[in-house]
Formats: sequence, structure tokens, C-alpha cells
Amino acid sequence: MRLLIVEDEKRLALSLAKGLTAEGYAVDVVHDGVDGLHRATEGPYDLVILDIMLPGMNGYRVCSTLRAAGNDVPILMLTAKDGEYDEAEGLDTGADDYLTKPFSYVVLVARVKALLRRRAAAPSPVHRIGELRIDTAARRVVREGEAGSTEVALTAKEFAVLEQLVLRAGQVVSKAEILEHVWDFAYEGDPNIVEVYVSTLRRKLGAPLIKTVRGAGYRLEAPR
Repeated sequence: MRLLIVEDEKRLALSLAKGLTAEGYAVDVVHDGVDGLHRATEGPYDLVILDIMLPGMNGYRVCSTLRAAGNDVPILMLTAKDGEYDEAEGLDTGADDYLTKPFSYVVLVARVKALLRRRAAAPSPVHRIGELRIDTAARRVVREGEAGSTEVALTAKEFAVLEQLVLRAGQVVSKAEILEHVWDFAYEGDPNIVEVYVSTLRRKLGAPLIKTVRGAGYRLEAPR
């Protein structure tokens, strides 16, 4: 999933981005409200972490502008302010949750995951592909066989690539789409990195699971 951090404290923003990237998310960072509004409007984000005290345009205005335009992306507001009035104003402008600085990184990650689960609450997070049970909420893959169940160990990035294929099982997912959602917006490395991760997933999950559609991308399908 792809997250946007709008935070003018650069050290904090980069620290959050580093931690969330390690959790398996693709993360973009901007440092003022105008850029944040533009990026949130133009980009397909799953969640926005939005500071209130921003140069250019404060977080309240960014949030209210997004909501007025019909953008329902989950928004977690951050602020150094405290008090019920500030929290109420943030929620009144359309924010989904509110976190006061200083905060625990563990709590922030928990809030992020809760908002993402809430957004995806309609479809079941558990997908069954052949003998595999893939839980996108718990980020676990279990192989079920006659001898019992065995968990398949995947890194955060491996699971993120698999998740893109699982959510569109039976459809072709292009390399560019996987790069866009799993790696961040500014990624300038070798696009063949996707092939490396697909190869690893085939080795761990079974080669027939992920089909290459020449010139188009990859398709996840249950082995016959």
C-alpha cells in the first residue's frame, strides 16, 4: 500500500518514512501543505499522514479541500498542539484519526494499520489460492496440506509484491503498477527489481502460481 507523509519537520518525516518503508509500505514525503494537497489529489494513495502546522497551507485546509473534492483517502492528522478543541477541529474537517506529538512510533503504526483495515473492511482480508491461505491484514501466508499447515516466511517487500497480485488475482498486473504501489514515487532504480521479487515468490510459493504474460506483466492463478 502507498502512503503520503505531509510533514514540515524533515527529520521526523524521514524517520517515519524509513520506518513505514520497513513495514512494507511505499512512502512519499512532502514538506508543505500546497505540495501535500497536490500530491494527494494526483496520486493513488491508501492513506495520508498529515501534519496540521504546515507552511503554505495548514493541515486543516488540506484536509477540508480534499473532502470537499470527494477524496475519501484515510487521513491521520499529526500536531504538536494539544486539547479537545484542536482534536475536534481536525475531525470536523474530515480527518479519520488524530495523534498528538510527541507520540510513540508503535502507536502510529497501529493507527495506520487500523485505518487501512477499516478502509478494506468490506472484502475479506483472507484469500485462498490453491493450497495457500494469504491474510493481507495479518500479512501472513500459510500453506495448507495433508500433513498440516506451514507458514511461508516472506519479507515485507516480498509480501507487498504478492499482495498486489492477490488483490487482482486472475488479472494481469503490469511491472509498472507493482513498482508504483510497492516502491515509492521517487524510485529511480532498476525496474527489473520486480522480476527479482517475482522469482523469489515463485521459489517460495511454487513456480506455477505466478504466470508471466509476455509484454504485459504477471497474473496470479491457482495451479490446476
